Amino acid sequence: MKEEARSAECGVRSEVSLTGEGRSDGGGPRGVAALRVCELSYCYPQGQAALEKVSFSVAPDECIGVLGPNGAGKSTLLLHLNGLLPDRLPKEPNIRVDDQPLVAGTIDLIRQRVGLLFQDPEDQLISASVFEDVAFGPRQLGVGGAELQGLVGRSLGLVGLQGFEGREPHRLSHGEKRRVCLAGVLACGPSVLVLDEPSSGLDPRGRREFKALLRGLPGAKLIATHDLELVVDLCSRVLILDQGRLVAEGPTLSLLSNEELMLAHGLERPHSLLHLHPHG
Repeated sequence: MKEEARSAECGVRSEVSLTGEGRSDGGGPRGVAALRVCELSYCYPQGQAALEKVSFSVAPDECIGVLGPNGAGKSTLLLHLNGLLPDRLPKEPNIRVDDQPLVAGTIDLIRQRVGLLFQDPEDQLISASVFEDVAFGPRQLGVGGAELQGLVGRSLGLVGLQGFEGREPHRLSHGEKRRVCLAGVLACGPSVLVLDEPSSGLDPRGRREFKALLRGLPGAKLIATHDLELVVDLCSRVLILDQGRLVAEGPTLSLLSNEELMLAHGLERPHSLLHLHPHG
């Protein structure tokens, strides 16, 4: 699982930018969605339906929360966004990134553009040092020497881990491990960040710090989480999944203040919204 996760972090292109700027392909044209999903369906090998005709789009620099009870299909959806699922990619794409279709011939490009942060950092940490872990993806893109040294340093700086290059990942705290994983994703210069439960396992201070870190990062972000306060603070819009279907989509405060909707889909109104009028 670790090797597959790391191989999916980046494609095979040689231009790398921490903000997605300066790529040889120029990124998505102005006005094009950073991410577009159209009628995405998926069944597990046993025949159980996990996703059913899910459609949505994410604008450049937009941050969207993906909510739903356990088993709703959130993680399955995220694994589709850079081709970890399905095992065989369809000929007719259901997913476009910067208007590029996700098909077999574009998988390396899409994986470079869509950075996926797993819920458990142990699934992404595979090297003996922090430097080697963050450098893994860029090395697959042909980056080396002083350029690689600088890229790793800048990526660690973005996540608040300056000077951690020589540290051993297994000796880090849970929060530090998660930051190292994020630095490795950022080192590949994605235009879309996809995060699965990024605040899980963090103490209150760690959640606050990681939330502030995410707020400062550029690009589109899709965050699947049970941490509804994080969604209130970071996400302008939410998607609610239940039993593999997209049952609601709209502005964060409007949907999360709808107690009837939330309870119907295994969720609760966030504490910070208990006394807030949905329109004000």
